[in-house]
Amino acid sequence: MSGEAHRKPRKQGLEHFIKFVRDLPEPTPRALYKQLEELGYRGQDAARRAVCLMAYRHVRRIKRIYLDGVDRAELPRKSNFLLAGPTGSGKTYLVESLFQKILRIPTALVDITTYSETGYVGQDPSTILTRLLHAADDNPMLAAIGVICLDELDKIASGQNNAIFAGAGTTKDVTGMGVQRELLKMLEASEVVVPLELGHASYSDHVVMSTADIAFVACGAFSGFHQVARRRLGREHLGFGRTPVAGTDPDAIAVGFTPDQVENVANFQAYGFLPELIARFTRVVPFQALDAATLKDILRADVVTRMTREFKAEGFTLDIDEGVLDHIVADALRKETGARGLAASLTRQLEDVAFESFGTESATGGIPPVVKVRVVDGALDVKLD
Repeated sequence: MSGEAHRKPRKQGLEHFIKFVRDLPEPTPRALYKQLEELGYRGQDAARRAVCLMAYRHVRRIKRIYLDGVDRAELPRKSNFLLAGPTGSGKTYLVESLFQKILRIPTALVDITTYSETGYVGQDPSTILTRLLHAADDNPMLAAIGVICLDELDKIASGQNNAIFAGAGTTKDVTGMGVQRELLKMLEASEVVVPLELGHASYSDHVVMSTADIAFVACGAFSGFHQVARRRLGREHLGFGRTPVAGTDPDAIAVGFTPDQVENVANFQAYGFLPELIARFTRVVPFQALDAATLKDILRADVVTRMTREFKAEGFTLDIDEGVLDHIVADALRKETGARGLAASLTRQLEDVAFESFGTESATGGIPPVVKVRVVDGALDVKLD
């Protein structure tokens, strides 16, 4: 009786898991690419194609293992991708849109800079899998086929670690190299003891999870990577007969990477990574800085559309001049903030009008008041008519 009571939930859990896998959408890579476009993703054509194919392979592999009963050893190994490119170029947004919104696979987005080798300082790396477990509604079977996005991966090489200090005088490694060693076994197919709750406690309940079918997608801006790559080639020393690349600024941030740069493991080693860790990534995908046309398209389709809807809901008509879009894009390019900085300037300029007018009776009934946004003397000008 007692044994049957224990077996029944396990059977129900397996049935739920099989149904989940069977119901996973399986669009072609081309269809995934198109769906991303429909969600508002713009630019990064080559990178988008690569990640869409990776996502398709992940789902197909899971279905073949758990529905068709194919031996895992007969299939290609799981894919782990590293997305490298400037801030605001759409790396994390691509992972969120593709895996969470389109494929609806359990996905955990993790800021890797808050982790340390031991957990005495910052969080224990094993809790990376705890976050995936929570994203899977605490179902270990669903978590074991999920996706983990390791954001800010470049920071654990440069020593810019934001781990919370929880004990003075520790001799443990908090520079990021220890975290790299911990990630090595996760990225391979291994059994990991995973705490059920986040935190520093080492006595909480645990579950053992396999990472054999968990896909890892790491993201990083890798600031200074270009200088490291050039230094390795001796291009910084003009006395050796080499010249800088024409039109490039060695201090620029919003600069994309070339396939040659990211496919050379020695460049990552010189940057501060264990070569074994970089070798765990099936593919390193370079992202480019978004150009003005792409930024303007994102601004119009995303930021302006959302703000127009908000103002309409409050009883206003938002009238934004075309020159405003060019001004905001130029500002984002100058500050090298990419798509992330597009909303900041416009939001800041509209705050005063929104603060004074939202929720008031004057914004209801009759002809909707018009909020006009123009560029006057090189600056944004907002007026309520």
